[in-house]
Amino acid sequence: MDPNESPWALAWALVFEGDATLWATVARSLTVSGLATGLACVVGVPLGAWLGVARFPGRAAWMTLLDGLLAVPSVVVGLVAYWMLSRSGPLGFLGWLFSLPAMVMAQTVLVLPVVVNLVRRAVEPAERDHGEQLRMWGAGIGWRAALLAWDERHAVLSAVLLAFSRAVSEVGAVMVVGGNIEGYTRVMTTAIALEASKGDLPLALALGLVLLAVVWALHGLGAWAGRAAQPHRAGVGG
Repeated sequence: MDPNESPWALAWALVFEGDATLWATVARSLTVSGLATGLACVVGVPLGAWLGVARFPGRAAWMTLLDGLLAVPSVVVGLVAYWMLSRSGPLGFLGWLFSLPAMVMAQTVLVLPVVVNLVRRAVEPAERDHGEQLRMWGAGIGWRAALLAWDERHAVLSAVLLAFSRAVSEVGAVMVVGGNIEGYTRVMTTAIALEASKGDLPLALALGLVLLAVVWALHGLGAWAGRAAQPHRAGVGG
């Protein structure tokens, strides 16, 4: 590649010529965020569905707390995870600091509130509309949560996609616990920050283009899921 070319031209060349460093970083980023989102969904979807139907003392306060967790900066999540995984922390024996498992752990904690809150908000109105009928059929709280979450599966899918988008586009948590080690813990966002600071604009721009493509694709899938849910809700109401 000609160094006198425009950084944008060089960036597009890196993308389409299959630059090994670029695509290894992309694959690592998608793997870490995919695992984190999957783990968050294993816990968050059932918990969010249960919270959507459960009624208990102090529920409003807990919901306020959950809503507040959505605004926690990723770098703070990374800092807490760093302390937990450090030698003096409760999980220091795992030896995960500056590794991919540490990054997965930090992103899981980061996106878990997203999954829980969005699933809860999808199930709550369904519980108001159909919960009484399900109770008359003898469905307990667990069955109601499961049935209503399945009934609102498009909204649940939107929650999953948004959680993945949040994970793959954050930089603070993975930078703190991963250390941004080349070829090992460097992901798209941390590589963009590093390469831009070094003045290597073509690689930073190429990674930025791929990251935008991933986020836009997720947004498109989420929009499709939202549209698919509308006729279903209308049909249920009718």
